[in-house]
Amino acid sequence: MTARLHADDVRLAYDQRVVVDELTVAIPDGEFTVIVGPNACGKSTLLRALARMLTPKHGAVHLDGQLIRALPSKEVARRLGLLPQTPIAPDGITVADLVARGRYPHQGLLRQWSRDDETATQEAMAATDVSDLAGRYVDELSGGQRQRVWLAMALAQQTGILLLDEPTTFLDIAHQLEVLDLCADLHEHQGRTLVAVLHDLNHACRYATHLIAMRDGQIVAEGHPDEIVTAELVEDVFGLACRIIADPESGTPLVIPAVRRRVAAAPAPAEELPCP
Repeated sequence: MTARLHADDVRLAYDQRVVVDELTVAIPDGEFTVIVGPNACGKSTLLRALARMLTPKHGAVHLDGQLIRALPSKEVARRLGLLPQTPIAPDGITVADLVARGRYPHQGLLRQWSRDDETATQEAMAATDVSDLAGRYVDELSGGQRQRVWLAMALAQQTGILLLDEPTTFLDIAHQLEVLDLCADLHEHQGRTLVAVLHDLNHACRYATHLIAMRDGQIVAEGHPDEIVTAELVEDVFGLACRIIADPESGTPLVIPAVRRRVAAAPAPAEELPCP
């Protein structure tokens, strides 16, 4: 297993609140890695550190054998793309203009907008089904439409590594699967390395080729979903009693939550008879 991107003994904190401590992880090159875990376990925090958005208090993140914090920003952006959890678009920007910003790392004093940039932008919009929105303003779109536009911008960047923080947020079930199918195609047909934070464990099991399960800022297990996803792991990580069966469509692990035990209603008190 090779790893262009890895974190070594990192401590990640917001001010004095430590979220992740003494964590080491290597993102396998050419795999579709999905990070899962309960809320506030450090999933998105780890992704932010891998994307150089959060500087470790201790330890380091390396990209292609170099300290990621020592690389020029444009150089990082040519190698690694990020779809953050809650991106904010500038006021009054159109979809086409926002997606085109994904080409910024490839621009320079001697290289302005080119035919390659136009092709990359058009292909990214087509892949995310937002081509017909090109002239619309981003701030007038629905949440699901905006999410697909941001994904198009990340795709237009054309990086070998793509980090996605909850990419299915705001999407209905059909568009969730479309986005994840697209991610799977990028991995399978273009050889891109993908890392996504997902909340839906069944989606993670279906699409991930490498799964990382986190709890309390630590990695509890990692590997192929077929190898690590068990009822014991799910209860340990999520506190959820369940059983695991094979998904009838994909054959991947499918988590079936245990039926909630209903408390039997107390019998109604017997009607009192009047005294004779």
